Amino acid sequence: MRAFIFPGQGSQSVGMGRAIADASAAARDVFGEVDEALGQNLFRVMTDGPADELTLTQNAQPAIMANAIATLAVLEREGGISLADKADYVAGHSLGEYSAVKAAQTFDLPTTARLLKLRGLAMQAAVPVGEGAMAVLLGADLDKAQTIAGAAVDAILAEGGPELVCTVANDNDPSQVVISGHRPAVERAVALAKDLGAKRALLLPVSAPFHCPLMADAATAMEAALVEATLSAPLVPVFANVDAAPIADPGAIRVALVRQVTGMVRWRESVLAMAAAGVTEFVEFGGKVLAPMVKRIAPDVEATSVVTMDDIEALAKRL
Repeated sequence: MRAFIFPGQGSQSVGMGRAIADASAAARDVFGEVDEALGQNLFRVMTDGPADELTLTQNAQPAIMANAIATLAVLEREGGISLADKADYVAGHSLGEYSAVKAAQTFDLPTTARLLKLRGLAMQAAVPVGEGAMAVLLGADLDKAQTIAGAAVDAILAEGGPELVCTVANDNDPSQVVISGHRPAVERAVALAKDLGAKRALLLPVSAPFHCPLMADAATAMEAALVEATLSAPLVPVFANVDAAPIADPGAIRVALVRQVTGMVRWRESVLAMAAAGVTEFVEFGGKVLAPMVKRIAPDVEATSVVTMDDIEALAKRL
């Protein structure tokens, strides 16, 4: 069995998409359709930058999706490969879940692009810049990360400070967990991390505290937008971040996408569940972030990153 997987924020880089667009009309069509849906020349920002414009959440999210879907489109149109025939599940990390849902044809491409633009803007607007933060804990598993986050909140309360949010945002793999919340609490967690068993803790260069309760306003905005969106049944089940379980009902997909704005990305559990369901091969489209995580979670499976035309051609031959 095989899963097609899609990366999340942080996998963007200036120049992304240029090579496959130069080589493939299928890729150019995807980038053009996204630009038209958004009413902006996002592809120019992807290929030429500047980097700070591409990194803006409202640009990075649809850009990462467009790059992943363009990569898949080249495989499908020019490689003669059908996702429905070659994948048993799709999954994505955070915003990558939207790429996965689009790949399974639950959303059309313009809808996906517009939803991700809105998602980026809503997440940025939910918490004033500077009030939130995120940090990665290296050499820490989920239990250890939860302990560190809780200790930070308790320490501030013990000093007479306010009750702040600090919680696990991404359970990425057995040795990498991301926490999110109010900046003072996250900074305290970073300071406590080594003493509580993490090898290293680093603040992340992000502009908002994603996947935590502080994103409640963004979840409300996405709920309103998703109610208006048209969803079809997916070609294959989608492994949802918030439940680490497959869903195939459009209504359930809509609910999961709302819940994941404030909920934890259960990526480690999702990979383990897919492997337990019989998946032996994971194919990442448009990035090189998830495949290494997959191998750290489930060393016995095969995990491939597909980014270049050579990667696409090699995958088409193998499939």
